[in-house]
Amino acid sequence: MNKRLAKIKEYLKANAMDSLVVTDPKNMRYLASYTGEGYLVISQDTDYLVTDFRYITQAKTQTQGFEICDISNFKPKEEFGGFKNTLFEDASVSYATYKKLSESFVSLNPLGSVLLDMRAVKDEGEISAIAKAEQIGDMAFSHILSFLKPGVSERDIALEIEFFMRKNGAEALSFDTIVATGAHGAMPHAEPDSRKIQSGDFVVLDFGCVYEGYSSDMTRTVCVGKATSEMKKIYNTVLNAQTTSLEMVKEGAIASDIHANAQRIIDKVYPGTFGHGLGHGVGLDIHESPNLSPRNPKPLQNGNVVTVEPGIYIDGFCGVRIEDLVVVDGDKSVNLTHSDKNLIEI
Repeated sequence: MNKRLAKIKEYLKANAMDSLVVTDPKNMRYLASYTGEGYLVISQDTDYLVTDFRYITQAKTQTQGFEICDISNFKPKEEFGGFKNTLFEDASVSYATYKKLSESFVSLNPLGSVLLDMRAVKDEGEISAIAKAEQIGDMAFSHILSFLKPGVSERDIALEIEFFMRKNGAEALSFDTIVATGAHGAMPHAEPDSRKIQSGDFVVLDFGCVYEGYSSDMTRTVCVGKATSEMKKIYNTVLNAQTTSLEMVKEGAIASDIHANAQRIIDKVYPGTFGHGLGHGVGLDIHESPNLSPRNPKPLQNGNVVTVEPGIYIDGFCGVRIEDLVVVDGDKSVNLTHSDKNLIEI
């Protein structure tokens, strides 16, 4: 039995629960290495992977220690007394899915954040996959620098980044690539469009990819042409907020304190221009626990993988964001992002 399943079974026993039904695809992969459709039922005794004809062979190939069941024949209310006390993933289950599960299980109880908290602490294999995904991102950044020039559209830049990452080992994108030039960069989640780079523009590049199921995330902001003194001041303020915040990332550090450091540095020079959380956890999902936000008073744990991404956004002028992906490693952090952070003028 793997350690993850063992922890779940301990939790079930401690809370007098018969079983846990897992429907979230990322959690199925986390617990059973399974990437198809269906759901898991984890109990004190036997564990089941329930799917249909299309995925039976895949389930047998990917998964060990689970009894593979055809969904048309799996009737827990009849065969197991409905697992009278069953936990379900209340954070991700729709009402329609809840109603469907209620037909098979006697009593459904919310799981809460148990699985998400488990996933927040990565093991060596998970960190290795994330590091490889981030390495592909670093390669993509180096590649795209020669592509950035006046007249090239945001959409073409995004496509080039995405193609390069897929060609170099990425399974998928972590999220829709952000490329924002000039005033468009003042939108933190800008969508690339047909607008073209103008000489003297800041260009925000925020992208990531998936490797062996795990995501990466990085942001760099470069200047196409010569940056003005004001642009350099904005950039260096963000860089100062980011580098000093990175130094605070370690086991036991309070998430909200790290955010407050970046907020304080930026507000001192450009008040009201940094309005999002400093960072977020990254793993099987691009956004997961823990968050580096003013609303998270919890300490970081060894094995957390988080982004550190302060930004300044000035409506009608520009945006600047610098983002690294780091692993909490005892009294320090290990930075998985290796692209240059000094202001690049192309």
